[in-house]
Amino acid sequence: MKMEDIMMTQYPVNMDIKPAVQAFFDEATNTISYIVKDPSSNACAIVDSVMDIDYAAGRITFDHADELIRQVEAQGLKLEWVIETHVHADHLSAAPYLQEKLGGKIGVGSNITVVQDVFGKVFNEGTEFQRDGSQFDALFEDGDTYMIGNMQAFAMYTPGHTPACMVHVIGDAAFVGDTLFMPDGGSARCDFPGGSAEELYESIMKVLALPDETRLFMCHDYGPSGRDIAWETTVAEEKEHNIHVGGGKTKEDFIKFRTERDAQLDMPKLIIPSLQVNMRAGEVPKDADGNPMLKVPVDAL
Repeated sequence: MKMEDIMMTQYPVNMDIKPAVQAFFDEATNTISYIVKDPSSNACAIVDSVMDIDYAAGRITFDHADELIRQVEAQGLKLEWVIETHVHADHLSAAPYLQEKLGGKIGVGSNITVVQDVFGKVFNEGTEFQRDGSQFDALFEDGDTYMIGNMQAFAMYTPGHTPACMVHVIGDAAFVGDTLFMPDGGSARCDFPGGSAEELYESIMKVLALPDETRLFMCHDYGPSGRDIAWETTVAEEKEHNIHVGGGKTKEDFIKFRTERDAQLDMPKLIIPSLQVNMRAGEVPKDADGNPMLKVPVDAL
């Protein structure tokens, strides 16, 4: 049996549903957030939102999230889900802020518990920090389905970048998080705790076994070689042209390249605040007096 046949039977792919997708680019973190609307109702989901932070000043604001809220309200939409494709290390999630303003459930992959356990130790969070994913409303397992209005979505487990990465497939659209970048951007790093180049290759192959015409939406884009920022491609384009896995590149080729490349990369500028906030579903940790407070572990990452 071909891989495409395996995937089509394992997951409830429905290419007849074509959600409306609006993208919102955050220049400070090169993150793309999405409003995904059910074509048959006013229900929507938001994928990979951003909370703004001036790290040097220790100041948090919500301009990016407020724009999402304005768009949802202006279009008369009902927010049913706030989806995190993974625990981001390069931007802070605005999930609880969006939920407070618009409602909806916050969902993430069930292996958030692995991430919480690892980084709970790194940040010396103590026993008061719950490592069971209870900060989120839904913990998705591989193949789990959920509804956005009348539109069924499902989560596909895609570890490698982190242990909790999920690709969310909604009709003919898939939101890939950091599993893939645009064809000229390649793939995400695998050197964070719990990362694996071998697992990432296998995860990418799962994504590329979706129908060729599946629309793929990126979480990040950096405009390689000075091109304009872009965030949408297709499975067919990635299979043919992705510089890390396309055109028949082998798993061995990918693991060698990814391992050597990751050894040269600096840590993301916002990794310290991002992990502390995002493993809490977007809540900023507080000190003993209830004041928002971030920690800076030394020589721990």
